[in-house]
Amino acid sequence: MSPEAPVSRFYEVSNAERLRDLCGPHHRYLHRLEDKLKDYGLRAESQGGGILLAGTAEGVSIAEAALAELERRMRSGAEITDMDLDAAIEAASTPAQSFGGGLKGLKKPITPQTKGQARYINLLANPDNGLVFGIGPAGTGKTFLAVAAGVAELMSGARQRLIVTRPAVEAGEKLGFLPGTLEEKVDPYMLPIWDSLRELMGQEQMERRMARGEIEVAPIAFMRGRTLKNAFVIVDEAQNTTVAQMKMVLTRLGRDSRMIVTGDPGQVDLPGIQTSGLRHALQILSDVEGISVHTLTAADVVRHGLVSRIIDAYAAAGEGN
Repeated sequence: MSPEAPVSRFYEVSNAERLRDLCGPHHRYLHRLEDKLKDYGLRAESQGGGILLAGTAEGVSIAEAALAELERRMRSGAEITDMDLDAAIEAASTPAQSFGGGLKGLKKPITPQTKGQARYINLLANPDNGLVFGIGPAGTGKTFLAVAAGVAELMSGARQRLIVTRPAVEAGEKLGFLPGTLEEKVDPYMLPIWDSLRELMGQEQMERRMARGEIEVAPIAFMRGRTLKNAFVIVDEAQNTTVAQMKMVLTRLGRDSRMIVTGDPGQVDLPGIQTSGLRHALQILSDVEGISVHTLTAADVVRHGLVSRIIDAYAAAGEGN
């Protein structure tokens, strides 16, 4: 069989500024596009008014679709990164499973960057899903997307409060060794949540809603004895809850509330041989009606490209903890 004849097509970009952004600094995105589609012999070159694409017919088609997706994200106000390009290429390579969707009403639009994230967002965006477990390794967006869904519901008025809680156990450190009051001791463990809230709604609105009691970020011990009504509740780093803590927080769910439980069963930091509350809950609740479990994998990692390969290497070595 003779090799497929190369084709070339011109991808037109009428806006000079958008063309520059599509190409990236020093044409980095074009070089990345070529590298990702090198099996198709793709070549991408910026020319006046657009980008000349050459390679196999399939490779050129994928490149055109990826560039079109990047343009769509630009028009929605998103800032383009290497990860956006990778996600656009993956979407273009599997057009039957278009990502689509997203979370609206936020400071900036949030769209899925992998197929796994798209399915996860669909679960988060459906108010009928009262309890969702989002499981996966670091960098898959499981917590950020849960916070984004919670912010979207809070800002739309669907829920009166957004509550994020997590156990204060991290990588062998204990609160007693940290200086300051209880609030000051807890704060370092909550920084990722505050960062997400600032990105999604802005500092001013975050502070205003906190002052009104609409946003609460607190250790899981603060949930004891409460009933959480009309709230979007996120239990983060749930792999570090004990069985008793997990049962306690799950049973706090009140009327007109939803709960999202996120964690990585492969990264348990509990001391000794304590059973992870997340692992235990997944074992006994996975078949309970009304509970959804979604697992993200290394394929959904949207940090530096090395992260997914690091995760895969540890998994292959059987070193989950």
